Amino acid sequence: MRFLTKFLRSTGPHAAGLALALTTTVRAEPVMPETPSDVAAAPADAQKTASGLASKVLQAGKGETKPAAADTVTVHYSGWTTDGKLFDSSVKRGQPASFPLNGVIKGWTEGLQLMVEGEKRRFWIPGNLAYGDNAAGGRPSGTLVFDVELISIKQAPKPPADVAAAPADAEKDASGLATKVIAKGTGSVHPKDEDTVKLNLSLWSSEGRLLQSTAQQGGPMDIPLAQLSMGGLKDGIKLMVAGEKRNMWIPSKLAFGDQAPPDAPANGLMVEAELISIKEGMPAPAAPSDVAAAPADAEKTSSGLASKVLTKGTGSERPQATSTVKVHYSGWTTDGKLFDSSVQRGEPASFPLNGVIKGWTEGLQLMVTGEKRRFWIPANLGYGENPGGGRPGGTLVFDVELLEIVK
Repeated sequence: MRFLTKFLRSTGPHAAGLALALTTTVRAEPVMPETPSDVAAAPADAQKTASGLASKVLQAGKGETKPAAADTVTVHYSGWTTDGKLFDSSVKRGQPASFPLNGVIKGWTEGLQLMVEGEKRRFWIPGNLAYGDNAAGGRPSGTLVFDVELISIKQAPKPPADVAAAPADAEKDASGLATKVIAKGTGSVHPKDEDTVKLNLSLWSSEGRLLQSTAQQGGPMDIPLAQLSMGGLKDGIKLMVAGEKRNMWIPSKLAFGDQAPPDAPANGLMVEAELISIKEGMPAPAAPSDVAAAPADAEKTSSGLASKVLTKGTGSERPQATSTVKVHYSGWTTDGKLFDSSVQRGEPASFPLNGVIKGWTEGLQLMVTGEKRRFWIPANLGYGENPGGGRPGGTLVFDVELLEIVK
């Protein structure tokens, strides 16, 4: 998971993806990689590191530079469990994968740093350097075997000279946030809480460790400010105008509060930000008067889902569990806190109903096109009571307007 996504509140009903899920293009005529003859265990002539990682060079490389942990690599790879079962392959898909080395399993982070461009190497990665011996979520367990070809290396941005502390001429506010304009912008409007901003960002620890950079990820990122919970970063962005570059120094307490993730830097963050554009959003929708609990006249299903029609629809067809729908929605916790809204962003959302939380999969099938309905979704049909990862827990309340059944 990218570092910053821990501080972006979950967007609506979408289910979480698996680790190492890499975006690729499916090839018309897939190539099935051949299972290695030594897949069951590393041979005696394999190189071994202190961590337990074993590897063997299959093809010598042509370069001399090896990637660093923060660099982005492009590779072709195939992965097997030790019983010879292929569980993933960019070769089979016909499209190489690119990712920062510090965003994948430990065995890859360590192992790819042994390689040079053009090299092909086989790795035997023990469970403690992969997904563990009893991995959940459909991920493979135990020792994993990968054939990896390192195609190219894209070096990560280097930390600024003043990464450790704000310079004397930085602007400081009462919260402890320090910022300095590096390049003036061409715009005149500052982002508001309801806006979505397009940014180039690089985040470092005060020790100079790169945590995340859009330079690694192939381009700028869009951030709905209403979903950004990292203290200081949101405030710093709101000081900017389009075209501006600004550096920020954010104390740890301001950035993370009392809920710092395990990999959060203890001494705060240094951020380089370039605000490319601002997309104006709508003011936050008001919390429903009955947000705390479903009223007596709400419809209830055997699963515990409660709902109430707010506006009747104009259509007659109802979506199926496998349908893709287009909707506008807003979601609140039962204390009236808005955690996500396509209405506020000004962009409807489209998704397959079998790829969202259970309450949505069930509830949307009750609706017809043009209908607007309020749902009270219990935790077992949502994200659970204590889901973590920035997702809201407990009963969730959604206002949903079904705009279209796409397919």
